[in-house]
Amino acid sequence: MAEMISSAATGVLGSVIDKLAAMLTDKYNLARDVKEGIRSLQDELRTMEAMLLRLEDKDDDHIDPLAKDWRSKVRELSYDIEDCIDRFVLNHSHGDGGSTANFVHKAIQMVKTLFKDRGIAEEIRRLKRLVSEQNERGKRYYDINQCLLASSSQPVLLDPRAPSLFQEARDLVGIDAPREEIISLLRCEDKEHKVVSIYGIGGQGKTTLAMEVYHEITEAAFDRRAFVSVSQTPDMKKLLRDILSQISKSHFDQSQMLETVEQLIRTVKECLKDKRYFIWIDDIWSVSAWELVRSALPVNDNGSRIITTTRIEAVAKSCSIGIAAQMYQAKPLSHEDSQRLFFKRLFLSGDDCHPDLRKVSDDILKKCCGLPLAIISIAGLLANRRKVVEVWVNVLRSIAAAVDKDSPIDKMKRILLLSYFDLPHHIKSCLLYLSVFPEDSLIDCQQLILLWVAEGLIPGQDRESMEQLGRSYLNELINRSLVQPTKVGEHGATVKQCRVHDVILEFIVSKAVEDNFVTIWNGNGFSKNSSSNKIRRLSIQKDISSRAEETAKMIKNGAQIRSINIFGSNSVLVNKHATEFLNSQVLRMLNIEGEVGECSLGNVKSLGQLKFLRIDNKFKASKLPEDIEKLQRLETLNVRWQFLEKLPASIIQLQKLVRLLVHELVRLPDGIGSLQALEELSSINLGIQSVKFIQGLGDLTNLKLLKIDWPCSTELRDMKDHKEACISMLSRLFRHLRELHVWQSYPNATCSFMVPCVPTPPPLRKLVGLDIHNLNRVGPQISSLVNLTRLHIFVRGEAGKEGINILASLPMLLSLTVVLPNGEEGDSGIVYPWNAINPQGFQRLLKFHLHYYWWDAALEFEPGAMPKLERLKLHLMARFQFKFGEGGLVLGLQNLAGLKHLAIDINYSTAVADEVEALEDDIRGAAAVHPNRPILQIQRIHQDWMAQGCSRRPSDHAIVEA
Repeated sequence: MAEMISSAATGVLGSVIDKLAAMLTDKYNLARDVKEGIRSLQDELRTMEAMLLRLEDKDDDHIDPLAKDWRSKVRELSYDIEDCIDRFVLNHSHGDGGSTANFVHKAIQMVKTLFKDRGIAEEIRRLKRLVSEQNERGKRYYDINQCLLASSSQPVLLDPRAPSLFQEARDLVGIDAPREEIISLLRCEDKEHKVVSIYGIGGQGKTTLAMEVYHEITEAAFDRRAFVSVSQTPDMKKLLRDILSQISKSHFDQSQMLETVEQLIRTVKECLKDKRYFIWIDDIWSVSAWELVRSALPVNDNGSRIITTTRIEAVAKSCSIGIAAQMYQAKPLSHEDSQRLFFKRLFLSGDDCHPDLRKVSDDILKKCCGLPLAIISIAGLLANRRKVVEVWVNVLRSIAAAVDKDSPIDKMKRILLLSYFDLPHHIKSCLLYLSVFPEDSLIDCQQLILLWVAEGLIPGQDRESMEQLGRSYLNELINRSLVQPTKVGEHGATVKQCRVHDVILEFIVSKAVEDNFVTIWNGNGFSKNSSSNKIRRLSIQKDISSRAEETAKMIKNGAQIRSINIFGSNSVLVNKHATEFLNSQVLRMLNIEGEVGECSLGNVKSLGQLKFLRIDNKFKASKLPEDIEKLQRLETLNVRWQFLEKLPASIIQLQKLVRLLVHELVRLPDGIGSLQALEELSSINLGIQSVKFIQGLGDLTNLKLLKIDWPCSTELRDMKDHKEACISMLSRLFRHLRELHVWQSYPNATCSFMVPCVPTPPPLRKLVGLDIHNLNRVGPQISSLVNLTRLHIFVRGEAGKEGINILASLPMLLSLTVVLPNGEEGDSGIVYPWNAINPQGFQRLLKFHLHYYWWDAALEFEPGAMPKLERLKLHLMARFQFKFGEGGLVLGLQNLAGLKHLAIDINYSTAVADEVEALEDDIRGAAAVHPNRPILQIQRIHQDWMAQGCSRRPSDHAIVEA
């Protein structure tokens, strides 16, 4: 049977129809009259589902209010019916969980079930009566077909696309002139404290512009830099901690002990008081929010700079009071820049656009008012349609009908509405689900897809295909510019992290609340839906401590709650009241993230539908219930609690568990081999696990991803047996794993479990933490990894040309990180011939990180080397800048033909000023003349360890200044 589906269009009617069919099987042995009632109910619901799908294809403006009301009531009714069925199934199967009950217990349960089954007949009759009333109501008061008012041609639904095309910062349209204007305002020579405030309507590109300025201004000019986003309902504790995390790691670590905003303000101010800093404050919504942030930023005479962005002119003016400041009003794109942005999304260039389409595109762009977000949204809508005049004219008519006579921001929202109605039904639901995340959230894409699956938003026959389809849905939303990628995988085809533009999020939230798809607490109260007072999905996005008791009372009887998301500091609600509202028999997903204190799951038996459980509790100890085996439908358990000591022994009875994620200090019970559905396990510290557990780990033949710590030293008495058990376990798993992370392992131990795999290439794609002494000696093992796309390797001894050539020959390698750990300068026993990268090998490599640490070595890229490399990161010791002659530590950057991003960590330790200055000048100069104009990021390390004294520059290379 297909997985049950939930949809913003039909509620859960499709799921209900399938579940009713399941109740007709012999498993439940229902009476004949009950089965007849179920069949009749199915027929009525199928008719209603078809009508809801017809309504969903129409813009809300083209639907009569009576039909809207009927639609809302039917969707709500579908949820109630499914809740009833789920409670019946849960009660019917009670006692069939993980533990084996005795005969007497089973007999008692069978008697109880008989009485419950007798009640299902009356429940079916009641539900059938409610459904019939809705159908009769529709016939009595209106004809749905007549309620569908005349409208223009409907857009053709799009199939899921290939992964999105990602814009590079250097290719942004219309950014150069405003960026340089703002930079000129910030680059005044005086030491006066200065603020530049960028303001303008949503969707105009203010954040993009500020980001370009922030990255363009050289980091060398400032002691401290930070970026934070305020949002409409700011969490000031989180915001101030975000600033601390960027300006002082030590103060950030200590800030976890600070409880008040005032304490955090004093800490930030203390860190910045003698520093020249550059702070970017994005998306300020009120004068009070700005004043609170400003109170943490000391006004000094060190030439500090602040950029702010806001939609509100009054807020921009408040940023200018009392200090040297400038206001910059963001301007819409010119018609020429609008064309460039539009055509760039649809064609390789504007020259590829047919003249007939160009005329239609001019009319479309006039409706977009130069708003970049509107332009890329419409371009995303057109991207997979046939590029013919008739299709584009139909889109133009829809836009014209929607946006004429509106203000620019209203036009933006109407254009988003067109994009929304153009989405297929299931993708609409996935888009609306993004409303559960707070504004400015950086969303982990893999976790998002798992949430979609747990919520029943993805159709499919099996979990793996559903997750693949979920990835395709996400790509579709990115292609249509409704979701923005913020972190992309090595090969550029997989998005790892994403966000939603605040204008689009406002639209999504309004639609989700209107359809009672989600109920949101954002600090200003709960969102209201006029058609229903029932909560289906709950998202608490801000601290609700002041109203925790009231909130708990309101939802403690919320037996219809299907999912709960809790973000931020909500320790009062979770710690004191969780058991009062975590009693829903239909709860499928629980996601708690932030400072929540101890969390009790309450009555585990009542959570029998739970599929996804994540509790990211950063600061408090807690524990899982001993009877966790009752969660027999659980597929994802993510409890990365730092202070969780162990997992209950009964966890090995969760037969459907696919993902188990714990902190590395957690001890796991023996018998892990019973979890045969397990595919992902992290992060396990082998040093604190028993030999029996490690042996059982080797039985997990379906495991695809494993992350472990393998400490070199352990206090275990049976150290030899323990090490042998680890090697044996990994040897068995290595034949099946697709991704393996091994940290702190015995040097060369990794290679010992790779030996048996040489004859048959393993399916491994990612290997992180490979720790070896001699790279040359492990050639056969590494060369067998022909499917490897990512490799992270520590080389503690010799890395001769033979070993490097083996790495270079890996045919699928896309990402390579090589760490050459600390050693004694001039150690003649160590050979690191990375000084010349030649054109042979590394033909597909996109990302290369090389960490030299203390070794005195230079690096040269020969012509043709790493032809597809896009991202390069190097860790360099500034004190060796003059040791290798005039060229410095890095040569041949211009030979990296595909280079787009260059990140340099400069270690100041024991270096003198002119060595640091010369190294930075070399890197900046090479980046400036590179034909690709790569994005350059320089990070300074151990500045406090810099040496005092004379230059070590060779006299024949001395620079004499006039």
